[in-house]
Amino acid sequence: MQKIIIDTNFLMIPIQFRVDIFSEIDRICDFNYKLFIFEQSINELKNIIEKQTGKNKKAAQFALKLIKLKNIGIIKSEKENVDALILNNISKDTIVATQDALLKKKMIEKGASLIILRQKKYLQLAGKAL
Repeated sequence: MQKIIIDTNFLMIPIQFRVDIFSEIDRICDFNYKLFIFEQSINELKNIIEKQTGKNKKAAQFALKLIKLKNIGIIKSEKENVDALILNNISKDTIVATQDALLKKKMIEKGASLIILRQKKYLQLAGKAL
C-alpha cells in the first residue's frame, strides 16, 4: 500500500483550478494507496482562512471540508514547517502531491515520487514512480 502525502497547497487545487484531484489521483494511480496530510497542514489552512480573502480563503475552507469528506488520514506533527515534515518523512512507499517548486526539486534530488499538476488541468506522476 502506497502512502500519498498531500501538501497544503495541493488541497487548494479544486477551487483554484477546478480540478478534481481525487478522481485524478484514482486515474493515475493503478495501485492501492491511502491519502494523508500532516496535522500542521490543517493549521496552515486555518491560518490562510484567518489572514487571507477571496479565492485563497475559499480554497482553504473547501480544503478543510475535503479532508473530512474524503477521509484523509492525519499524521500528528510538531509545529514544524510542512515542507520539512514531508522531506523528513518520505520513504520508498511514499508519494508526495505538491505544487511547491522548491519542495519538488528537493524531492527529485532525494529520488522520491511526486504527483504534480500539469497545465492547470490534470495530475501526473513524476520522479521515481514513473
